[in-house]
Formats: sequence, C-alpha cells, structure tokens
Amino acid sequence: MTSGIVSPVSDPADEAARGRNAAAGLRRPVGVVSTGLCVPPRVVTNTELTRTLDTSDAWIRSRTGIEERRYLATGLSTSDMSIAAAREALRRGGVAAAELDAIIVTTFTPDQPLPSTALMVKERLGAHRAVPLDLTQAACAGGIYALVVAAHLLQNTSYRHVLVIGADAGSRATDPQDRGTRVFLGDAAGAALLAPTADGFGILSWHTDSELSYEVEIPAGGSRTPTSPETLQRRDQYLKMNGKAVWTMATDRLPRSIRETAARAGIGLDEVGYYLLHQANLNIITEAMASLGVPAERAPTTVRRFGNTAAASMFTVLHETLNGPAEHGDVLIMAGIGAGFLWGSMCLRHCAAGG
Repeated sequence: MTSGIVSPVSDPADEAARGRNAAAGLRRPVGVVSTGLCVPPRVVTNTELTRTLDTSDAWIRSRTGIEERRYLATGLSTSDMSIAAAREALRRGGVAAAELDAIIVTTFTPDQPLPSTALMVKERLGAHRAVPLDLTQAACAGGIYALVVAAHLLQNTSYRHVLVIGADAGSRATDPQDRGTRVFLGDAAGAALLAPTADGFGILSWHTDSELSYEVEIPAGGSRTPTSPETLQRRDQYLKMNGKAVWTMATDRLPRSIRETAARAGIGLDEVGYYLLHQANLNIITEAMASLGVPAERAPTTVRRFGNTAAASMFTVLHETLNGPAEHGDVLIMAGIGAGFLWGSMCLRHCAAGG
C-alpha cells in the first residue's frame, strides 16, 4: 500500500534506520503524538442496575470486574463525545483542526445510519480539509483497524496529521431488560492524533485476523432484516451476545495476536512495558495476561470504572498510560477483539514530546 507514495530511500544509512519500522511495512515512521478522552459525567453503579435487572453487585463484579460505567445524557450522541475527545487530543498535540488531513471515526453506534458521523465531527471541529472516514462495523476491534488505516494514509507525504477516534454509546445498543449485555457496556470516546515520528519510534508492527461469527450481533436494522414491528417485538434492535463464545475467542486469539505482533517487531514479551487490552471484562484481561506469562500489573485497566466502552476502550487505557506512567522509549502493545469476530494488535514505541 505504500508503493509509489514515499520517495525512494537512496542513503544506506537512512535505509537501515527506517528498517526499524519495516516490520510494520512503513517507509515513513508514524506514531501517536497525543490523545484525548471523553467520559460522560453520569455514573451508573452496579447497585443502580440491580433495581431493574435480575442480578447483584457481587455477580457483576465476579463475572466482569466492572463496578460502574458511564451513560451519555439524553439528547447527546456519539459525535458529541467524539468531538470532546478530539478537541483534547488536538490541544495536547498543539495542532489546529484546520491542519488535519483525515478524521477516522470507528463506532458501532453512529449518530444515525446516514449521514456520516465522521463528517459531523469534521464539520463541528472546523477541520475543513480533512477526509472524513467511518469505520462502522469493526466494533471493539475498531481501534486497531483504524490505527492501521491511519498509518497507511500517513505514508502519503502530503499528509501530516490524521485523527483517529474510537467512540461508542453502548448504553443505547443494549437491551435494558437483558443483564447479559446491559451490565457490560458503557459510553465513552477516545482520540489519538497520529503524525510522522522519529525513526525507530511509533508503530513498529501489527497483526489482524478475523473469523465470521454471529455470536455477537445486532440482528435487525440492516438490509437483511429491516426494522419492523416484528423485529421490535423480538427486541432485535439490541445487541445479542453469547458470553461463552466471546470468552473462548478472546482468551485464545488475543494472546496469539500479541505474540505475533511482538515477534514481528523483534520485541520480547518481557520488553513490553504496557499491554493496553480491550477493556471488555477484567477476567478476560487477567486470563490473557496469564496465558502470555506476563504479570497482570503490566496491563493497565479502566474496565472497573468505565465498563466495556467498545471502540473507545483501548483508547481509554492508551490515554491514561501516555499521559501518566509511560516514558520516552517505552514499548506498548495494544490489542482488541470485537464482534465479527475481528481482532488484532499493534506494537508501538513511545516518542515523548521533547524525547
């Protein structure tokens, strides 16, 4: 995908330096320069959910590790959270919206089927020259897929800044009567500003894979089964999930993908400072880390406080890590799996401002 986009490298020394990013297929090294986060102010505790669902705080904590999640206020939408997260990322990166070359919004809860949520974000930000791109069905793996797309866009030397936003209003997609999904999902948006970086930093490698499955789905609302009185009666407009299937796939595929990505980067698992996993379920994160043979404390978590925020979830831990303990030169691996099933991971070397 990069062929013919970047000028050929003629200096052998430059070629050797760029080789440190070669595992990612990038002739032009790119990385995350800043992040932003938006979580709604309304906190929904487990106790609040027990008032309408046949469940308990103890059951939710033991099965998911979630203690509370955030719900978006009535009248607000996915684009509102996206814009708030985007503005913070731009402020932290010292980049004006007018300087953006592309905006990628990944979500399974767009404001509406048409028009484009990315276009809504572009217009409200004032990013007049940016190409708006929507990645709408990668669900919880959307963050990885969107970052891969952004990295390739930046191989075009006329592009300098690409903004990736992962956002979902999961509370709008789950059935208020279904404890199997309702207790998991919350609402949030996270943004990552990508730009060219120093050789050997930024994105070092990635891995993606997929396997078609209907174990996690929203059955109605598409061309196969349009919304109708019958689908509404069956509550098919809401997310359906086979929890056992998700557990089996996530605990197997996430460690596999992480190992593959680390190997492609030539990085040992013990050299990775932070594992930023999709925050679906604390037990899945714990199991995945045990499978890797890596101490669980190297996987920062937000799932206790925010629940599963789908496309936003990896960005919540990325934001807190890059603006917290991460230091210049630290290696991070992001990984996620979503409905489909789609999964993937990405290895990055952090290039701190002034580093």
